[in-house]
Amino acid sequence: MSPQVVRFLIAGGSAAAVNWLSRIALSLVMPYVAAMLVAYGIGMAAGFWLYRTFVFRGAGTGRLSRQVAVFVAVNAVGAGVVLGVSAALVAVLAALVPAVPVPVAEALGHGAGIAVGAVSNYFGHQILTFGVRRTQVEA
Repeated sequence: MSPQVVRFLIAGGSAAAVNWLSRIALSLVMPYVAAMLVAYGIGMAAGFWLYRTFVFRGAGTGRLSRQVAVFVAVNAVGAGVVLGVSAALVAVLAALVPAVPVPVAEALGHGAGIAVGAVSNYFGHQILTFGVRRTQVEA
């Protein structure tokens, strides 16, 4: 596993933890889907800073406004993946294991959605957001 992938997993895991924990707190005051979307934005802000600073180190020379715009676009796709996987898993858990409390099903569904979305985000950010070439990857 390359050092960049390890840094991505640590940074992405940190941003995902911010996302997941924010959603749990936000769910106390808003509906599940709304809480997921707001939490996704909070995690996305943390992720941008972490990825730009620690993962895609050679990307600091790119135009910030372009990187932010592409980062948001890549994450919009990722948000769709997270929402779809999360909602599907909550529905499956409700149907197959009705005894699972709704907050637990939502936490599990959201966690799985974040994990699946991380894969598409890595490649999207590496290629599109930060434009890291193979020669820059290990910089």
